Amino acid sequence: MGAPDAAGGVRRPLAPRPLSEPHASQMPDDPAYRQEILAAHDAALAEGAPGYLDPRTGLFVLSAGFLAARGTCCGRGCRHCPYVK
Repeated sequence: MGAPDAAGGVRRPLAPRPLSEPHASQMPDDPAYRQEILAAHDAALAEGAPGYLDPRTGLFVLSAGFLAARGTCCGRGCRHCPYVK
């Protein structure tokens, strides 16, 4: 594990998976909900948007592209965290 940066994030390597593929532990068990999430996330990645509104809760969710560009893992278990856990 890397050292914390000034904002408290930890530098970690990116996970060996595409940004469009979230870590399985961060996704709901409901296959229909999972597909809704993946579609919204894929659209955000394609648009270069920092995130999307969760299709069921309406909460804003950061995209893996935004999180990767930030350069550090905050350690809060983001749904689309692109870093190695």
